[in-house]
Amino acid sequence: MIINHPLLGPRDSSEFTYLGDASLIHRPDWQQPDAVQQFADYGYLRSNPAGQHRELWFHEGGDRSWLVVTRDTTTHEITLVELARDVARREGRST
Repeated sequence: MIINHPLLGPRDSSEFTYLGDASLIHRPDWQQPDAVQQFADYGYLRSNPAGQHRELWFHEGGDRSWLVVTRDTTTHEITLVELARDVARREGRST
């Protein structure tokens, strides 16, 4: 599978490490009253969709960047690759 890195161009997926659902960008606020439950859900509850899915990938064998890859889990077709920092900023996280 080829991942078209936004900065470096096409790269083989063997350079990357899959880290799970892209919702991991949205860490719970540890100061909330139900933070323990939120962190438990954050750490352990995941959906397993068939079809379009946003995933977090780490470019371990390259520039060590984090990417959000939109991929069809049934065909492995990648439709979008973005830097995770850009996605996080766009979705309201400062870092």
